Amino acid sequence: MTGRLADPPPLAGITVVSLEQAVAAPFATRQLADLGARVIKVERPGDGDFARRYDTTVHGESSYFVWLNRSKESITLDLKTDAGREVLERLLARADVFVQNLAPGAADRLGLGPDALAERFPSLIPAGLSGWGTSGPWSGRKAYDLLVQCQTGLVSLTGNEHGTARAGISVADIAGGMYLYSGILTALFTRATTGRARAVEVSLFEALAEWMHQPAYYTRFGGTQPPRIGTRHATIAPYGAFTAADGKDVLFSIQNEREWAALCERFLGRPELADDPRFATGSDRVAHRDELDALVAARFTELDSATAGRILDEAGIANAGVNDMAAFLDHPVLEARERWRDVRIPDGTPVPALLPPADLAGTAPRMDPVPAVGEHTEPLLAELGYGAAEIAAMRAAHAI
Repeated sequence: MTGRLADPPPLAGITVVSLEQAVAAPFATRQLADLGARVIKVERPGDGDFARRYDTTVHGESSYFVWLNRSKESITLDLKTDAGREVLERLLARADVFVQNLAPGAADRLGLGPDALAERFPSLIPAGLSGWGTSGPWSGRKAYDLLVQCQTGLVSLTGNEHGTARAGISVADIAGGMYLYSGILTALFTRATTGRARAVEVSLFEALAEWMHQPAYYTRFGGTQPPRIGTRHATIAPYGAFTAADGKDVLFSIQNEREWAALCERFLGRPELADDPRFATGSDRVAHRDELDALVAARFTELDSATAGRILDEAGIANAGVNDMAAFLDHPVLEARERWRDVRIPDGTPVPALLPPADLAGTAPRMDPVPAVGEHTEPLLAELGYGAAEIAAMRAAHAI
């Protein structure tokens, strides 16, 4: 980061109330919290967000939950009770944004749909995240990440000739969370410039569908979908991971004719291949991929991975080793750029977390603790005007 770090966070003064669970909505609100928004996370009494129990790998906490919920306040409310709904109404009266990713139809049944909220809280920005959209033939269906990967066709493209595979991370949830986050920022800007609060709606399916445009075009106009070819690329060759003499994989790709000529001369040691009619253009190289890959693979067997990488670097061809997660955790770029910061989990243990990717000059992101379930319930109720006796009565009635 550059510049002084004295400026207030860009979303300081913005309050977000989120009735959220799992991955997508918490990812959106965590990014708002990173920018300084006050995010009040409404959880069920007892276990809270079910993502807290996805695993117990981070000193007893879920890896998903620790990633997605730093810098938030947690309040537990049973919205099936009158008292719980009244508390939520008081929170919404003070909020700028309301986020929910409830089951299909649940928000409307609770009076939390965008139209109902607009009547009671005209300056509130309602932001909803669904699986398949709030209209259309699948609006009542539940969704989760892998279902959406399957329905958008992503799984049909991921894997190799031996079979399909899911993406190794929750890409539909991440896409949905990113578009919900950017939609909320846009709605906040619109409210600031026009005075009008507009609702935001994102579906996991349509978020990931946006990412599928290139293979969709390729299929629609090319007559067939891109093949599953592992680390290789459907429309670029050579592109992929090749095994060097020391058994380590090196991935590289050729992006243009200059790089192709440099590969032939400086890496393969066969400059005449640059004019070989089998490989003259990008389309020719894809059409003769197997022959070309065999030539490249043979050269890799003559070099260890470090030497292969050095020669590719000298030729101006981007390349990298294929890291496992342990190598990623120790990546020299993250260390040199000081991207890790400690964040405390509910028992007070510090764990390393990556800074948000977007550096904003003059400000530092919030990296506050991950809350325990209901940790802020009583302070928030007191802030809303509830007395000790009222809070005790609500707890006795299991409303909080």
